[in-house]
Amino acid sequence: MIRTTRPLSGLYQSFTSAADLLQSPLLCLLRIYFFWSLFLAGKGKLLNIAKVSEFFASLHIPYPLFNAYLNGSLECFGSLLLIVGFGSRLIALPIVVTMIVAYVTADFPAVAGMLSDPDPFVKADPFPYLLAALVILAFGPGKFSVDALLEWKLNRRLTSTGSRRPAVVPS
Repeated sequence: MIRTTRPLSGLYQSFTSAADLLQSPLLCLLRIYFFWSLFLAGKGKLLNIAKVSEFFASLHIPYPLFNAYLNGSLECFGSLLLIVGFGSRLIALPIVVTMIVAYVTADFPAVAGMLSDPDPFVKADPFPYLLAALVILAFGPGKFSVDALLEWKLNRRLTSTGSRRPAVVPS
């Protein structure tokens, strides 16, 4: 039995090593695709701030003009940062919070019934952005990002100065 599991184990390890090579390209594609779309939505909010503020007021969001600017700016400029992968986890967190607030204020029935009827929840506008931001928050931006470049440069500088900090491979 041991003889048959070793080749399978080696084959599985080879497969997972090959699949691991897909992580960074997938994270990069996810950042570009979803956050470009969120950038466009944020830009649209900033260009139509009066209409967005009026909509926020109809949802009884406090300080609708301020929150319209805040939301539009976060979506617009935060998305650009996420696309290039700069400050990714820091930016992903407020986007997650913003999307949760969007669900609760504008799509509450979808949230209330997400366990009994998940279709409205996953088809709601905030869902893809919430999911993409959660993935970036949990896994980081990947190797194809400014964050990874900065981490590589920092590790290189620390190594050249004789620091004993272990090299970290960016996710």
